[in-house]
Amino acid sequence: MTEETTDFTADLERIAGARLLCVGDAMLDRFIYGSVDRISPEAPIPVLQIQCEQAMLGGAGNVARNLSALGTESCFLTVLGRDEAGRMLIGLVGEETSIEAQLLFEENRRTTVKRRYIAGGQQLLRADDELVAQIAPASVADLLSRAETDLATSGGLILSDYGKGVLTDAVVTRLIEMARAAGRPIVVDPKGADFGRYAGATILTPNRKELAEASRLPVGTDAEVEEAARKIIESCDVAMVLVTRSQDGMTLVRADAPPLHLKAAAREVYDVSGAGDTVVAVLAAGLAAGIPVERAAELANLAAGIVVGKAGTAVATPGEILNAQHATSLMSMDRKTVPLSTAAETIRGWRTHGLKIGFTNGCFDLLHPGHVSLLAQARKVCDRLVVGLNSDASVKRLKGEDRPVQSEAARAAVLGSLASVDLVVIFAEDTPIHLIETLRPDVLVKGADYTVETVVGAEIVQSYGGRVVLATLEAGFSTTGTIGKLTGGKLTGRKA
Repeated sequence: MTEETTDFTADLERIAGARLLCVGDAMLDRFIYGSVDRISPEAPIPVLQIQCEQAMLGGAGNVARNLSALGTESCFLTVLGRDEAGRMLIGLVGEETSIEAQLLFEENRRTTVKRRYIAGGQQLLRADDELVAQIAPASVADLLSRAETDLATSGGLILSDYGKGVLTDAVVTRLIEMARAAGRPIVVDPKGADFGRYAGATILTPNRKELAEASRLPVGTDAEVEEAARKIIESCDVAMVLVTRSQDGMTLVRADAPPLHLKAAAREVYDVSGAGDTVVAVLAAGLAAGIPVERAAELANLAAGIVVGKAGTAVATPGEILNAQHATSLMSMDRKTVPLSTAAETIRGWRTHGLKIGFTNGCFDLLHPGHVSLLAQARKVCDRLVVGLNSDASVKRLKGEDRPVQSEAARAAVLGSLASVDLVVIFAEDTPIHLIETLRPDVLVKGADYTVETVVGAEIVQSYGGRVVLATLEAGFSTTGTIGKLTGGKLTGRKA
């Protein structure tokens, strides 16, 4: 009876437990912001009055930073120059606790720096400071040795190729051989017109221009993109191609399946810098976590739609991705619905202000006055109320094949509209034990049809001094009864 929807909550939690090896060209992205009020008297160009500057991890570094934003651990392998930009990159990587940085250095190498000059939300100029050169044989040997060691514990390999010299033909070939031998998925952000150098990779993620150059075919329509991607699959010995197509979304092409065309998820495009890095990070994290490629591509599409709406080389957090999913399915943004990791962080902030945290949980399918009363009572015994909401798959297991009536996105949006509810966390398990252990609420609330001894998680909450409250039930209301009236009593699911 439920509308078709994708449960990304469990996927995002699985992604947070993954680990990846990321190898490629790192660079320093600098953004110089200012205002333009006049034209230079020296030449017909604008004069930028600089107001502030910002430095960020760029290239493969931005891929690792996006993995960190997802909660995914990574080993980041690259080669830098012993220069000011290289030292700045060391500091920026050090700020990301989820990144294990294995940075190699060469005396005569220059670290790439990209400077973008911006005024009024528009990029005026990009200036690149770089010297493209292949890394030295000693660096190749060191890099490959470190990569082979890390692949024993990482769930996948990312090759972020910006053509600056870290990913030489020999390095690419050997890395792919090692990853295949270890049974790891290999995600490549390719560069150049010869995709044959990535033979053996699991999936390539070219943009439309890169695909056209590598395939030497037109890529204007869906059919043309599919034909070009299939040519790459057949001629370059790769399993799949995910084409990023700007305002036209993405297209996933596999050798043995029909193409999957995904509409662009962006509502507003502000800056496309680094969007491809986000796609690679989310896609690879999904595959490393064992998520089917179709779902991983959908997550990557949502994440890309988020980062292009931000300034600079940005990242997408699990909470933002989940909100984007619900916004897509409901055409409205429910900012109260967050994944567990975001809820835990929010609660830590609340506790610094001395606020008491309450928790209750349920399916909340077809919200009725009984539900509303329970939530209102729960909110009265705490300062902030978190609601654990069973996912669609969880409700189906608990209530039967005909349930839920409403998708998890719809149920979360309705709960989020109530003033009594401060956060909604969707969980895929049958019980909220993991949520309770992680969030450690001060008050656990359930209906009076339970006893304290039968409330799931009661012992945990009481063990650290919390309390269990049984809310008064409103007689005459149940989801099962409502559905029975609507269907004339023809209901196969179990009692709500």
